Amino acid sequence: MHGLDLRALEIFRAVAIEGSVTKAAIKLNRVQSNISTRIKQLERHLDKSLFLRQNRGLTLTPDGQLLLSYTHRLLQLSMEASEALRKGKPHGIFRIGTMESTAAARLPEILSRYHELYPDVQIDLDTDTAGGLMERLLNYDIEIAFVAEPVSFDRVNTLPIFEERLILIAPKSFPPLANTREISGKTIVAFEAGCAYRRYLEEWLLESGIVPGSVMAVSSYLAMFACVAAGAGFAVVPQSVLDIVSTKGQFQQYSLPDNVSHIKTMLAWRSDYKSAKLDALKELLPVS
Repeated sequence: MHGLDLRALEIFRAVAIEGSVTKAAIKLNRVQSNISTRIKQLERHLDKSLFLRQNRGLTLTPDGQLLLSYTHRLLQLSMEASEALRKGKPHGIFRIGTMESTAAARLPEILSRYHELYPDVQIDLDTDTAGGLMERLLNYDIEIAFVAEPVSFDRVNTLPIFEERLILIAPKSFPPLANTREISGKTIVAFEAGCAYRRYLEEWLLESGIVPGSVMAVSSYLAMFACVAAGAGFAVVPQSVLDIVSTKGQFQQYSLPDNVSHIKTMLAWRSDYKSAKLDALKELLPVS
């Protein structure tokens, strides 16, 4: 039996993670027919069925799950070998996952400097909730992630990078909040479940005996600010994001207790991941 083609394994991993040939084709910028053909060729090569084809998408067979575990390791070793032969000079695609707040307020200058120093690296920056980022990191879909603490996974290393201060914002139309308990019954404007800052907000509300009304889920800080400014409800946002957005006079702003307002942003990477790209990035990051 001939060895496995690494490009075929990259395609296999994309389909396994996405659960769909269509989504994998979009992710890899390939036509669907090419993805399907490469998967069928791989199955014939191994004489194994790798996927169960169901109405809602593709799921891995036991043989597919076994191959995926080897695929992660083989692709990782391939990248490490390539970098070692280039004397450790960073190059290739660097898949970085980050919370939207970090992408907007903390990373632009750092990544601009990184690109200036290492032009052979193509940065692929994706935003998601902290929960979504950790899932993608463990699935080998991204190489590193910037997420809010706490991070407690056996296979993940972390480094504290930034410290964020969370601020409660409320519409100008609300009466002045002499006591934050006055927001009881009001709508929360927040990201989807999985957002670390939303989790801190909900814990603070519970500890403070504040019973909010409904939750209005949004997908961006721009939408969040617009909803709060329009009087839809209140939200919690990092001070660093407020500092880069023109929001003066649009909201009431209130500090939260120290135990829930000061949150560290962690750089997280899998313990089996080694890369000159990561080492170079660490040199440019502040350590909180």
